[in-house]
Amino acid sequence: MSKTNNPLHDPQKLSPATQMVHGGGMRTPFNETSEALFLNSGYTYPSSEHAELLFQNKIPGGHNYSRFANPTVDMFEDRMALLEGAEAGKAFASGMAAVTNAVMSQLRAGDHIVAAQALFGGCRYVVEDYAPRFGVQSTLVDGRDPENFARAMRPNTKVVFIETPTNPTLGLVDIRAVAEIAHAHGAKLIVDNVFSTALYQKPLELGADLVTYSATKHIDGQGRVLGGIVLGSKELIEGDVHTFLRQTGATLSAFNAWVLLKGLESYALRVERMTDSAEKVAAALAGHPKVERVIYPHHPSHPQYELAKRQMKRGSTLLAIDVKNGQQGAFTLSDNLAVILISNNLGDAKSLITHPRTTTHARLSEEVRLETGVTPGLLRLSVGLEDPDDLIADLMYGLDQV
Repeated sequence: MSKTNNPLHDPQKLSPATQMVHGGGMRTPFNETSEALFLNSGYTYPSSEHAELLFQNKIPGGHNYSRFANPTVDMFEDRMALLEGAEAGKAFASGMAAVTNAVMSQLRAGDHIVAAQALFGGCRYVVEDYAPRFGVQSTLVDGRDPENFARAMRPNTKVVFIETPTNPTLGLVDIRAVAEIAHAHGAKLIVDNVFSTALYQKPLELGADLVTYSATKHIDGQGRVLGGIVLGSKELIEGDVHTFLRQTGATLSAFNAWVLLKGLESYALRVERMTDSAEKVAAALAGHPKVERVIYPHHPSHPQYELAKRQMKRGSTLLAIDVKNGQQGAFTLSDNLAVILISNNLGDAKSLITHPRTTTHARLSEEVRLETGVTPGLLRLSVGLEDPDDLIADLMYGLDQV
C-alpha cells in the first residue's frame, strides 16, 4: 500500500480550503515545502532534437520561454483551475490583461459582442472603445433582465460578457439564463467573477465558457502584487487564449505567481472572515437615517435577493452605500474614517472605501453613470480582516459627520 492508493491523493476529492494549500504543487528534487520560485527567462535543452520536439508541442509539460511557460506560473494556473473546477487556466500580468485577452481572443473583425452595461470602467472600455477599433461591433444592455441579451443577439454575435455582482453597484446577472441565450446563438459567455470569488459562485457550472479574475484582489488580497487569470476548457485556454498571450506578452511574472500561490494558502480563511464581517456591516447600516440604501447581495433588501441566494453561496466581501447629501455626503463620510482607508482597490486584508463616480467610473459620462446606478452619493466598501465592531463604529462616526 502507498499514499497513491489513498482517495485523497486525487486533489479533485479535496475541499477548496485544502486544494488552496496543496493543489497544483510540484516539487524539485530538493523536496522543498514551499513552492519553488523559477526566476528564469529561458531554458536549455539536452539536444537539438529535444528542442525541435518541444517547439512542435510534442513534449507535454515542456517549457521553452517564460513569456508563456514557467513552472511557478504553471502551479498557480493549476491551483486556480482546481478551485474553479476548470480544465485549464492561463495567468496574466493583471486583471485587465486577463479580461482583454478573454474577450479579444474570441473575436475577429466583423464579429459582434453583447455586454451588460454595468461593468467596471476598464472592462467597459474594452467593449465600447477597444474592440470597435478592430472591426468588432458592440451592444450594451441592462443585464438584470436576461431577455435584454436575447433581444440584442445578432447572427454575428460571438461573445457575451458580464460581471456579476457588478462593480460597483452589486447588481446581478442570471448566469445560467444568459448562458443558455448565448449558446442558442452560437456565442460564448465570459464572466468576470471577481466580486463573488471562486468560493461563492461557479460560473462554469452555470454554463459560462470562460471566467476571469483580477488576482490582485482576493487571491493576493494583501496589496502586494498585480495578476490576472482566465479559466475554462482546455480547448479555449490552450487555443486562442494561449495564442493571444504568447503573441501579446501580458505575462505574469514568476515572482508574482509565487506571491499569489502564497495568497491562495490563506484565501479561504480570509474571504470567509471578510464575508462574515461584510454581512454584519450591511445589517448595521441598513435603515440608517443618513443612508439612502445599502446594497449587499445576501441582504433581504437587495432587489435580486432570490437570484443572489440561488446563484451565490454567500454574499461575499463588498457592499455599496448610497449616502444622503450626494457627493458631499459621501466625501464627508469617507474623509472622517480612521480605520477604513480610501482606495480604489478591493478584496484586500484592509477595509477600503472608494467613491466610484470620481475614481473607478470617472471616465464614463454622467448619463452612463446614472444609467448604471453610480449616483453621486454612492460609495463602494471592500470589507477587510479588521474586527467588524471597529468597522461599524468607524462608519457610524463618519455618518454622524454627514
